[in-house]
Amino acid sequence: MKHKMIIAVDGHSSSGKSTFAKAIANEMDYLYIDSGAMYRAVTLYCIREGLVSGSHLHENEIINRIQDINIRFSYNPDLERHETYLNGENVEEEIRRIEVSSIVSVISKIGKVRERLVQLQREIGMFKGIVMDGRDIGTVVFPDADIKIFMTAGEKVRAERRFSELKEKGLDVDYNDIHANIADRDRIDSGRSISPLRKAPDAHILDNSEMTVEEQMDWFRELLKNKTENK
Repeated sequence: MKHKMIIAVDGHSSSGKSTFAKAIANEMDYLYIDSGAMYRAVTLYCIREGLVSGSHLHENEIINRIQDINIRFSYNPDLERHETYLNGENVEEEIRRIEVSSIVSVISKIGKVRERLVQLQREIGMFKGIVMDGRDIGTVVFPDADIKIFMTAGEKVRAERRFSELKEKGLDVDYNDIHANIADRDRIDSGRSISPLRKAPDAHILDNSEMTVEEQMDWFRELLKNKTENK
């Protein structure tokens, strides 16, 4: 397929969206955009600025300051990974911590926050040639995406993946806390009134509970081949 596409990868928390989307982007020489990292960066900003007090959000202040937040991505060739920058600062490690994970779904429910980030995401995708993962990419951000994929995996599998990922980064985490956070985020993401997590009608479902990344890529190559042949 010669023309550049927009590929949307949605799914549950810790279902492997980012790993899969990065692999697709690398193979196709596309730009990878981690929409979840954008919401995590906003959440980190709110924590740092005291806009979150326990379970209370200073929502009006968050809305007033959303335009002060600048988020960009940069590929680090030394570490071979994409990294997230919040107002010029590399925050890739901080946004993955449990303190951020436990609040990000609540921050994501704020309508003005989602409006602003959707605007930024659409600007990034204006020229296509991107793979973007998240929870509402194929339903809200790019409803006309060329390929839509909805990823899922068992709750326990996802919790174990997340726990291993954080331990490998040297973070002191508790598995039970991770499992509870996964279940809570599923509930919040699927139940929110604004842009809830749901499968687009024309999305292809990928349950990768027992699949390696290479097996997932084989699945994607077949999907791409079928789309090319049916054009």
